[in-house]
Amino acid sequence: MHEKIDTRERLSTEVEKSIQNYWYEGRCPQSGELLRLPRTEEAEAIARELMQHLANNDCYSDEGKMYGILLVELPNGEQQILKAFSGLLNGNSTIEGWVPPIPGRDEVALEEACTLAQLEAIKQELITLKQLPEWQQYETLSRQFEQQLQEMSDRHRDCKQQRHRKRQLICETLTGEALTIALEELDEESRQHGIERRMLKRQQNKVLQPLKELIEATQARMRELKKQRKELSRELQTQMHAAYSLTNFAGESLSLQELMPGGSMPTGTGDCCAPKLLHYAATHGLKPLAMAEFWWGSSSADGDKIQGEFYGACAERCQPLMGFLLSGWEPSPPFPSPLPPLKKEGMEERVRSPSPIRGGVWGEVPIVYEDEWLIAVNKPAGFLSVPGRYHHTFDSVVSRLRHLLPDGMEIASVHRLDQETSGILLLARDRHTHRQLGWQFQQRQVHKVYEALLSDSVTAEQGAIELPLWGDPENRPYQKVDERGKASLTRFQVIAKEDNYTRVEFMPLTGRTHQIRVHSADPQGLGVTILGDRLYGCRATVSRLHLHARELRFVHPQSGQPLHLQTKTPF
Repeated sequence: MHEKIDTRERLSTEVEKSIQNYWYEGRCPQSGELLRLPRTEEAEAIARELMQHLANNDCYSDEGKMYGILLVELPNGEQQILKAFSGLLNGNSTIEGWVPPIPGRDEVALEEACTLAQLEAIKQELITLKQLPEWQQYETLSRQFEQQLQEMSDRHRDCKQQRHRKRQLICETLTGEALTIALEELDEESRQHGIERRMLKRQQNKVLQPLKELIEATQARMRELKKQRKELSRELQTQMHAAYSLTNFAGESLSLQELMPGGSMPTGTGDCCAPKLLHYAATHGLKPLAMAEFWWGSSSADGDKIQGEFYGACAERCQPLMGFLLSGWEPSPPFPSPLPPLKKEGMEERVRSPSPIRGGVWGEVPIVYEDEWLIAVNKPAGFLSVPGRYHHTFDSVVSRLRHLLPDGMEIASVHRLDQETSGILLLARDRHTHRQLGWQFQQRQVHKVYEALLSDSVTAEQGAIELPLWGDPENRPYQKVDERGKASLTRFQVIAKEDNYTRVEFMPLTGRTHQIRVHSADPQGLGVTILGDRLYGCRATVSRLHLHARELRFVHPQSGQPLHLQTKTPF
């Protein structure tokens, strides 16, 4: 379950140990304090050792799942490692050497076993129903009849056209009884065609109707089974969430139902690595120092998880629990924050000055430009432009400015940068300025230059990439090239070749989500991912996405003068 650490076998310096690549964070429910547990280089090194152990044992490659390690400190100062897996491992929840599941599972073990047996029976019946031969028979016969009807319709149409021409000729050449007889023959041919079509329709109905009724009954049964499955799963989850009890470092214990009241908890909440590790540490007097989670085994069903890659806390299951789980924990020694808190001292004086201030520092985030109408900052990578939907994603450039500035509540972002992208972010200090700048963006009158380091070499030196981008609603925020998408245009220029990497300037003329990243990675674009862009396939182990919003050129909405903002690329 835990191992002693020989520090001589770990990273060589304390500086290397303290580098943070990710933060597990949440706000204390009582105080609102933001609590942050890092994923450090040392934690990742420990996790890679665990990966080597998993790679040498075939039983760990049968199913893909998340694994995690937690570096902890004992009361005597000794460091140890805890390790955990998500859910079940080869059908078992408790395995020697691994952190046990959160308490409460045993209380519902019998109900769980019965429900799982029922769910398995439902699954097998659904599989049987889906494999009924009548599905294929109905589909094949339907196609055959449709083809016959189409061929008949085509033949009847040709005959009708011929009859029309014949009528015209007959009416011009025949009279009296001969004309009447000839027209009746044509009418009879039309009636016979109608009879032929009705007979084929009756035959189609006679053959397909029994199959259709059987399929409709099967579909009704499948809907009923799926409804039963959903209800059984919901009942089991409710029982498990009521029984599961989490403990934090303040000694408080709450059930999952109490932690997420009235919420719809996804299946598996409480079974992930992070809650298991933190709960175990809290209940055994261990002080967390750093944590790391990674995927091992076959890729996840949606392709979102890849073996050997590190991932943060999942947004639906783990993130909502982080604030409670970390409550009562104090890092020792404290790890430096990658985004130092902004300093309020002197900010009011600088804001009141109407003259632009270049080179100022907001906290330790550089101010690129500032006057009484707008502010431009050099946003760090990993920092949100605007507040997210949930409490744990509230911290952002906009939310901090709104808190610190006297006129902060009027602050609004004119555009956005991806969280992983660094560079110039432009914000308006009043609605009128926001509308004017927003209009310039909409009319493509703002010149934007991004600099990126690509993970491989490219063949083209310059050009334009025009590919429509579409966001799959089932796989957000992933974007892909698709004709259903919005028109997107990006110009590019190679500015340097560095070993196997390529440094490129991108000038997007449209502003779609992940536009530069997709246009770079897609085979129809440059076909090379931006270094560090794991979402679009880069597998290199680097600390950030190598994409920087370097320049912004627009007309100042008040003075009418052109304004050219520039920053230095940090990579």
